[in-house]
Amino acid sequence: MLEAKKESDRAAANRYVPPEEPNKAKWPKMLKVEGNHLVDSDGKTVWLQGVNCGNLETLPADKQVIKSTVVAIDEWKSNCIRLPVKEDFWFGQSPYQKDGGKDYRDTIDQIVTLAANRGAYVVLDLHRFRAPKQEHADFWKDAAEHFKDHPAVLFDLFNEPHGISWEVWKKGGFVGEKEGTDESAFLTEEDKKKNQGFQSVGMQALIDAARSTGAKNIVIVGGLFWCNDLSGILKGYALEDKTGNGIMYSWHTYNWHPGWARVIPVLEKYPLFLGEVGADIKKMDFIKSEIQEDPYTFVPDMLGFIQKYKINWTGWCLHPRATPVLISDWNYTPTPYWGEFAKRALAGEQFEMKKMR
Repeated sequence: MLEAKKESDRAAANRYVPPEEPNKAKWPKMLKVEGNHLVDSDGKTVWLQGVNCGNLETLPADKQVIKSTVVAIDEWKSNCIRLPVKEDFWFGQSPYQKDGGKDYRDTIDQIVTLAANRGAYVVLDLHRFRAPKQEHADFWKDAAEHFKDHPAVLFDLFNEPHGISWEVWKKGGFVGEKEGTDESAFLTEEDKKKNQGFQSVGMQALIDAARSTGAKNIVIVGGLFWCNDLSGILKGYALEDKTGNGIMYSWHTYNWHPGWARVIPVLEKYPLFLGEVGADIKKMDFIKSEIQEDPYTFVPDMLGFIQKYKINWTGWCLHPRATPVLISDWNYTPTPYWGEFAKRALAGEQFEMKKMR
């Protein structure tokens, strides 16, 4: 019993990070889109590199993510973290929440302050799938008002759209039953059912909702096929941002996705954000085994591709159970097949892309 209590105390100590008061003198400068890259308010080009600090999209009371933010910046040398969140938790709609979401929002505020005080940025990622609904527009109206013009915060409007047309993606429309293979092995049955038979508001409506508050923060917009396909952006489906600091398009790719070259025409015109990338030695059971490349060949080449084209990126994920895992435990031990490579890249090591996929 005593040993169990000691272990519990050690775990708690490993999680705890004291809150900090905002120190605006150390905050990064506000970003805006200029051509196909990001610049700060001094006109200096900024290249975002970091990791995803996950679990607030799953557990509203998680506090380990606070520690993860500090580790990502102080020890892994990230200048950006991507923070997955969920609108239900923001508004306090989980049965586990009794405070209307206040503790959840306070946790996010603490993370933003800890990052900003270290000169780093936070990409607030609404971690939802399929197509945006009205409740997602409502979230962005509230969250954008909350973080309006905070220099450290960028808005990643919708995690992974899929199973819809580019027309519905942009303008909204009816989203029917998903056909074909469903790769959403990480979604609950309830969430899968919610992702069919509804009216989508479209991605442009999410931008409009955020901009209705007067917030100018950069918005990030993911493409189709689970954010892996950006082809429609150059075929008439680019979005509009008339009053803000611009749009950065998001791409997600893993060690079973070919076609890296397909994003080059997009990144030649727009800034690109590789919001999720990685590879795990343990293969995904919902993807054909034979198409999942060995991390030891995929990862160095992908990092070389990122560096060659100066793609903004955040690796997935600084959590030992959110595969592909960057760490093997809560001591933040980097995994040899992904975390070690990513940590070296964030520290400045250069990688060579030997082969395009």
